[in-house]
Amino acid sequence: MKSLALVASLSLSLVAPNAFSCTVPGQGGIFPENTLNIPVSPLTPFTIEKEIFLSAIEKAEKIYSPVFAAQGRTLEIQRKWDDGTVNAYANRSGSTSVVAMFGGLARHPLVTADAFMLVICHELGHHLGGAPKVSGMFGSAGWASNEGQSDYFATLKCAREVWKDEDNLDAIKKLSVPTTAKTACETAYKDPTEIAVCIRSAVAGKSLADTLSDLRKSGETKFETPDPAIVKSTFNQHPQAQCRLDTYFAGALCAAEDNNRLDPLDPKDPAPRTCYVDAGVQVGTRPLCWFKPGAPTSGGGGWPSVAAQR
Repeated sequence: MKSLALVASLSLSLVAPNAFSCTVPGQGGIFPENTLNIPVSPLTPFTIEKEIFLSAIEKAEKIYSPVFAAQGRTLEIQRKWDDGTVNAYANRSGSTSVVAMFGGLARHPLVTADAFMLVICHELGHHLGGAPKVSGMFGSAGWASNEGQSDYFATLKCAREVWKDEDNLDAIKKLSVPTTAKTACETAYKDPTEIAVCIRSAVAGKSLADTLSDLRKSGETKFETPDPAIVKSTFNQHPQAQCRLDTYFAGALCAAEDNNRLDPLDPKDPAPRTCYVDAGVQVGTRPLCWFKPGAPTSGGGGWPSVAAQR
């Protein structure tokens, strides 16, 4: 992975199998393994200061700790502000579910405060996002939702929970919102607040997708140009940047029943409480650039159907 020229690079330490797990057995975090390191510097202003970093983690932890407790688990979100790693990880240790958040990622120039919250949501999604999951060692049942599903969970469930008590109408006034995203959210929802959360989630998702594009030097992502790829089987690792934007956007657009509940999705079945193509749903379904539904549909399903309706 190429490092950016704006900071010195640092090799990430190797981890043992099943230690950190955005992709079991620990091949990377929310982004593929990279050597970028953005240290704390009094000479460089950052959009996300330490107070924002800590308050976002505190809010997510307060909301989701009871969810983990109900499952007999303890949520631990590690606050590694001084660590310049541009990544984030999920891990399990006994009955403790771990999320490791790093200051380097928060200091990346393309990561906004909303995008940083979406990173936390993605990592929580590995623990709570349900199927599809990644198999553990030797084909055993794994605990972690795969990368695409964690992205989907981030906007489908988590973002709505962490932002539901905020003034989302005011929040989107400060954003540069592409017309395509605005129109799609206004079509998917009627309530102004739901529209605002949808827009906020979509724009945050674009920030993260563009961060991945920056790391991979693959170009800016766009709401108007969804990834046309159709996988033959579900892809568990990191999708391409455009595919990830499509996934964040799909989760934001999905108006499935019980969408705002905190309970995790079914651990084996990817359909419950989501927008699932086999149920005849077109808007908000997981993109086919990483997800293979249980059976093909005449409309092709996934993101292309959403684009066609705009």
